[in-house]
Amino acid sequence: MSTTRRGKARATSDTEAGGSEAAAPGIRVLKKYPNRRLYDTQTSAYITLADVKRMVLEGVPFEVLDAKTQEDLTRSILLQIILEEETGGVPLFSTTSLAQIIRFYGHAMQGAMGGLLEKQMQAFADMQQRFGQQGGVPFTPDAWSGLMSGMTEQSKALMNQWQEQFKIFPFGKK
Repeated sequence: MSTTRRGKARATSDTEAGGSEAAAPGIRVLKKYPNRRLYDTQTSAYITLADVKRMVLEGVPFEVLDAKTQEDLTRSILLQIILEEETGGVPLFSTTSLAQIIRFYGHAMQGAMGGLLEKQMQAFADMQQRFGQQGGVPFTPDAWSGLMSGMTEQSKALMNQWQEQFKIFPFGKK
């Protein structure tokens, strides 16, 4: 992280001008200025997307606010990081999966799909953590593929259950 004289001066003027952070206690506030620079109010320094990525990897809770309007830009910054990751190296999402995600926008199942993806990702993270705590034999890519295949089957079964429930209890009827 680099600290600039201007950055420190700006932080002081923001504070003096009554620019209070609206974040909950313990949440680090990053401000995004019109010049596209990110400013960490905790360290009084400008930071990069790589620094924000490091915060994500370390589990540091933060929010990104527009310096002028106080609009929450956290999702936008996280999407920028994903875009950078997707364009460099091995992408996580295939073209087909990205197209499928786009198709869910505006669909009746949009909210359910977001929740399902979030639960699946959390289950995967929990599984990674459990295996990491067990030590011993490291998992190979083939082993992870096998585990993911099992999770895929569980997801299909869950979707089939939902489909059956919706047949029994159609929307708008009790």
